[in-house]
Amino acid sequence: MTQPNRNKRTRLLLALGLSLCLPAWAAPEKPDLKLGFIKLTDMAPLAVALERGYFEDEGLYVQLEAQANWKVLLDRVIDGQLDGAHMLAGQALAASIGIGTQAAMQTAFVMDLNGNACTVSNAVWQQIAPQVARNSDGKPQYPVTAEALKPVLANSAKQGKKLQFGMVFPVSSHNYELRYWLAAGGVHPGFYAPEHGDNSGQLKADVLLSVTPPPQMPATMEAGTIDGYCVGEPWNQQAVLRDLGVPLVTNYDIHTNLAEKIFGVSQSWAERYPETHFHLVKALIRAGHWLDADNNANRAAAAKLISQPFYVGADENVIANSMTGVFAYERDDIRETPDFNVFFRYHATYPYYSDAVWYLSQMRRWGQISDAKPDSWYQDIAKQVFLPALYQRAAKALIAEGKLSAADFPDFSVESGYRPIDATRFIDGKQFDATAPNAYLQQFAIGKKD
Repeated sequence: MTQPNRNKRTRLLLALGLSLCLPAWAAPEKPDLKLGFIKLTDMAPLAVALERGYFEDEGLYVQLEAQANWKVLLDRVIDGQLDGAHMLAGQALAASIGIGTQAAMQTAFVMDLNGNACTVSNAVWQQIAPQVARNSDGKPQYPVTAEALKPVLANSAKQGKKLQFGMVFPVSSHNYELRYWLAAGGVHPGFYAPEHGDNSGQLKADVLLSVTPPPQMPATMEAGTIDGYCVGEPWNQQAVLRDLGVPLVTNYDIHTNLAEKIFGVSQSWAERYPETHFHLVKALIRAGHWLDADNNANRAAAAKLISQPFYVGADENVIANSMTGVFAYERDDIRETPDFNVFFRYHATYPYYSDAVWYLSQMRRWGQISDAKPDSWYQDIAKQVFLPALYQRAAKALIAEGKLSAADFPDFSVESGYRPIDATRFIDGKQFDATAPNAYLQQFAIGKKD
């Protein structure tokens, strides 16, 4: 479904005002754009940039169009049907190195941090709930580690079965977060073995992971086809409000401060339309800033906006659960989670090379990258795909225009593209040094080690 055009200034007025609006910047080479998204709450920067006129301020006329799934979205960006899209961070990296498809992709804008959770069915929860530690009020202590699944796995094994979990795409954050959480609890999530023609990701697995489109996850779990899933919102909250399951862990618990979704374009598109790309990034930065401004003061309005059918198309109250700084684990267990969705704080929109390296390390850890690579390879790919220089140019333009301040951004005079090691915390206490990904992989008991 395509977002209808709304509140568009006339092209005549835009042309007359262009010299005032864009005093120092070249006009976009391609003003008419079609951008894709998947129906998840973290598409919000696109909707905000459109509805608040940030795209038009940059001389851009944008149509937003929901896509059926991540593969369709990526294919349409590659073949030019879409100019760019709300995209999985891992997708741009994977395509650039030939996992699944081969196409050079780039990003200069991170859509958000966090925003995912792992939910299990009521049947699984009933088996593990008696062993889960409790707070003084009698409610469960979260996060629940994957070690709690081991008795359930043993019971399933006696019946000749394995638990099955859904995730949204083989190179999605959800896949890697679910795998990280399982492995941290001593549960093997399985390997990929493309060198042997095995792309199932289920080799040696204690739990079987498979792709399920996000909007279908609650119903698929209700039908008993899967026993749990890892997904973005609003699909965990929908499971809670429909009494279908219980979230055990959010990705904020699994790790902090890693890129979740990105705004992705093909390298060929970026090279053909550099000024258009620049103006898009400017508009999206403003949207991210608005979403986190004044301690999330705009989140209720954002939840209402994206609840519309041509955006996420889910109940406003379900969306607001996570968007407004709370998260429901059960209907009567709603907790403060101010950083469940982060759109600008902690320099969320900046495309750090180190985030790219982490995703690449997970591709190697689970066998999607079939052979060992030197540390320099990880850095080279990160720098091909993630474009902090373009982001910096857009940020400096916004500062010059008085729309944002230097304090809103990293200190570009010293910024290296790599987060400090202590900026990202992991559920298992491991440290991630993006300059030494092979040494990082050596830390894990489960997973490939080089």
